[in-house]
Amino acid sequence: MSENTKNKPKLEKKSYNHKIEELNLFQVWQEKKLYRFNTETKKKIYTIDTPPIYVNANPHLGSAIHYSQIDMIARSMRMKSLEVLFPMGLDRNGIPIEIQVEKENQISMLETEREEFLEMCRKLLKKYGDKTLDIFKLMGLSSNSFDSTDIYLTDSEQYRAITQASFIDLHKRNLIYSDDRPTNWDVILQTTVADAEIEYEEGEHTLYELEFTIPELKEAFSISTSRPELLSAIGVVIYHPSDERYKKYENKLARIPIWDLEVPILAHPSADPDFGKSGIMMICSFGDITDIRVFRELNLKPKYIINPDGTLNDLAGKKYSGLTIDEARKIITDDLKEIGKIRSEKIVSHRFPTSERSHAKLEFIGMPELYLKQENFVKKLKKYADKMEFLPEKSRQIWLDWLEKISMDWPITRRRYYGTEVPLWYCNECNETIVPKGVSYYQPWKDPAPIDNCPNCSGTSFKGETRIFDTWMDSSISAYYILKYPHNQSVDEDFTNDLLDRDFICDIRPQGKDIVRTWLHYSMLRGYLHFNQPMFNKAWISGHVVSETGEKMSKSKGNSIDPMKIIEKYGGDALRLFGAKEASHGSDLRFSEEKLSGISKFLNKFYNIARFISTFDNPIDFDQANLVFTDKWILTELARTSNKVMSGYDSLDFHVPAREMYQFTWEIFASTYLELVKKRAYNRIGEFSPSESDSARWTLYQCLESILKLFAPIIPFITDYIYLRLFDKSIHKELFPEGLEFEIPYTITSNILSLNSIIWKLKGSNDPPKKRRDSMKTLILPESMKKLEKDLENFHNVENTNILSKSDQKIKLEEGEFVFIEI
Repeated sequence: MSENTKNKPKLEKKSYNHKIEELNLFQVWQEKKLYRFNTETKKKIYTIDTPPIYVNANPHLGSAIHYSQIDMIARSMRMKSLEVLFPMGLDRNGIPIEIQVEKENQISMLETEREEFLEMCRKLLKKYGDKTLDIFKLMGLSSNSFDSTDIYLTDSEQYRAITQASFIDLHKRNLIYSDDRPTNWDVILQTTVADAEIEYEEGEHTLYELEFTIPELKEAFSISTSRPELLSAIGVVIYHPSDERYKKYENKLARIPIWDLEVPILAHPSADPDFGKSGIMMICSFGDITDIRVFRELNLKPKYIINPDGTLNDLAGKKYSGLTIDEARKIITDDLKEIGKIRSEKIVSHRFPTSERSHAKLEFIGMPELYLKQENFVKKLKKYADKMEFLPEKSRQIWLDWLEKISMDWPITRRRYYGTEVPLWYCNECNETIVPKGVSYYQPWKDPAPIDNCPNCSGTSFKGETRIFDTWMDSSISAYYILKYPHNQSVDEDFTNDLLDRDFICDIRPQGKDIVRTWLHYSMLRGYLHFNQPMFNKAWISGHVVSETGEKMSKSKGNSIDPMKIIEKYGGDALRLFGAKEASHGSDLRFSEEKLSGISKFLNKFYNIARFISTFDNPIDFDQANLVFTDKWILTELARTSNKVMSGYDSLDFHVPAREMYQFTWEIFASTYLELVKKRAYNRIGEFSPSESDSARWTLYQCLESILKLFAPIIPFITDYIYLRLFDKSIHKELFPEGLEFEIPYTITSNILSLNSIIWKLKGSNDPPKKRRDSMKTLILPESMKKLEKDLENFHNVENTNILSKSDQKIKLEEGEFVFIEI
């Protein structure tokens, strides 16, 4: 090669415009079907149970970052030569879209004709689904396909039919039962809420000390309560069996103020002697879990005084009927004060159970619901939790803690509209339950029964079930669905049979930590009940993206930053790299636009580095035996960095490769190595041999190619843009690079960095280009850096270099070596 070769850059554009190139690249990927899953593959298959994102509103920044990191799982696995099943799905069932429809149309679901309301839901789902997919495209997600026919929807007839078929299977095996019991009731949404959907909010309420009397003994005692509106629903008054003060009250009748109702006083271990001023407690239907448990144990008949809409009914007394709970509480406390039955009151802190969706304070109201058994299987699920791999490991405890708290079976029915219908009918004559046969999509609220005569009484009149399933009934079979019905096909494909024969369904479930007790738990429960195996082998649990003040971003809170604006300004790659670099996996990520701006500048510098290298021809036939020591050093440093990077990819903690590659590219490769060899690569005046110059150029290309590959899962756009133009193929069909390591002391890198820093300080300039222009008269190096002598001379513009001589100025390097410098 000519010593003075300098070509026009192969990367012709002077700058990289993410607004143009990222969208162009995504379109190319789709046109070439770059990530299409090959059902006839001979490779090992890796299956990702991609979370079907809920599309009830505009996607928030946290979702964009979260899904980009799930995409990094898929991309890194492909670069390990695996065939990756990475479907795109949209979750479209359930309460969130209903709430959004009510909000945007200023209507009430319960006051709207069902078919009309469903159509409103579908329109909004289409709108927000399209916006979500646009964000995912701009973030570079490599799902197997973005074709509309390949994106699975949880409200499709096929998906709902599979949910219904799974319910029928469970029902036939007596794992489903109906029960009329007190449930967690959302008075705003007017539906049952599972324990897993309860959130607790800190607040305050007033604790009243009320006076009760015992007419037989002509005595009075006090009870402390924050729910005076439930006085008319008291079933029993209890004290602790060990409390000697109240032995004389056993089996006596206590009179409830205002209503003059009388209820028995009993000893019961559920009483807390330290509660309130007396330790005597009222048990009503229902204020808390203790009330429910005692009613059940004593076989008491509950009196439900609260309506489904949160108002009191006639059982609470005509004066209070129709009032809201808060209104009734105020009026009842006023009435109690008027008759002198409130001894004292004080404000106390309290944790209120609220509905995850509406944030309404929950009530306990008796409702007939269908339940899926889970209490009996907690022990088995704990074994799954112990055996399954969790990333990070600390997230395992989230599920174990939840399993310890399970105290009831899963109520799976909801009194809402937009969801998978419960496939049941009931005989109008004898109320026999009619369960259909076969896999089909049923809508009992409008479809006729699948039989003509009742098998029990031969009746011919039936009523269809109007309730729908909890949306987790759909989502919890996603792992099975994506394997059994790939690409929305209704027939099995060959590869699925092999995959379903494994000890687990999917290889990995990536998801957020906030839905461990719902999606993860219910999925593992369904895996056990249907297949007697876990739904997935590994759980990848991410943290939250939070604001700069530390508050979680969410659609419901309305505190999210529009990801479209951020991507337009900085690009999908920048946001992906920011998300990976700024927090380790499983930790919350604090968003900072200032740091994101710094990432964007790094990517511009990265492009400039590649463009500089592209000005040289790549001497692909260069003999590695002729490598210059400086080039061996950077290749070794890169190989050692690559080992750290691959450990991060192996553990699916993308913070590690992002951090290591950022640091290596910026501090080691660009700021140090590239400057060391720039003159040798140019070789404008022929001061280096052709072999020495080719060594630099070959190494520059080797390093750049490896850097691109190691960065590719994290920043897929710019790496592919550069790779296509320099190596004439897509980087996303390549494998991770093999490192090239030589016997180079580990101290060399720190010595080089320290030496450069010392020289710049001695030159007295904070401007690196200016530092490099200033000449040095003499540089005296330790023996360990002798082989770097020539490149260091050119880097620092040194007139003369000696080894192991002495000078008046002594500066200590790391690892006990010294350098002597004369300016």
